[in-house]
Amino acid sequence: MEGYSLGIDKLDENIKGIRGGSNIMMIGPPMSGKETIINDIIYKGLKSGDAAVIVTTKEPGENVIDWFNYNNLEIPLENLGIVDCVTKTLGVPTSETSNIKRASSPVDLTGIGVKISQFLEEFWMKKNIRKTRLCIVSLSTILMYSNIQTVFRFLHVFTGRVKAAGAIGIYVVEEGMHDTQAIATLKQLFDGVLEIKQEEDSHYIRVVGFGKKSSPWYEYSLDGAQIELKDISNGE
Repeated sequence: MEGYSLGIDKLDENIKGIRGGSNIMMIGPPMSGKETIINDIIYKGLKSGDAAVIVTTKEPGENVIDWFNYNNLEIPLENLGIVDCVTKTLGVPTSETSNIKRASSPVDLTGIGVKISQFLEEFWMKKNIRKTRLCIVSLSTILMYSNIQTVFRFLHVFTGRVKAAGAIGIYVVEEGMHDTQAIATLKQLFDGVLEIKQEEDSHYIRVVGFGKKSSPWYEYSLDGAQIELKDISNGE
């Protein structure tokens, strides 16, 4: 199976293809646009024919779809699955749809796992799609409600499932919310890391891992759904 790309040119040039079955941590400070970057990676995958599963622990599934519509990004909804861990916690009587399945809360790891598996099986077995992107936004919310050992076991299962399916998984972590030991424990499960840092009013991103040396830091800016990277080492 051919590899994946993120659809973010300068990062893809450094990675030179992500092997199917890879799991990636995205870690950075709050308010650094991580969700926009994730949505862009999802969008680029959907446009190239991949399927995508998004686990949202921060906002209802409908809001995720609304983001694509608001930014005029036309996506094939039949290839997108969303596991919504928010709506039921709000007590809103909302049914499931073909795109959105509801877990009872971010602490319902069994329910989340079942919903993810249902989408993965649907895309693989029923729709014969061989490339899928799984994104959990975010692990930090799950960690707020569960201990590190429970989350590690949950992730161990699903990172293994991602490997077996030749998919890729991207898992968002809020920097500063967890101790260094917890982050070190989780990193054992990942093949690479997308690191984000903030200096004054600027944000930077780089790639670490994948058996290669770290990429340079790239300054990035977000304009709606558009991501622009600049190589700070040579000013490009």
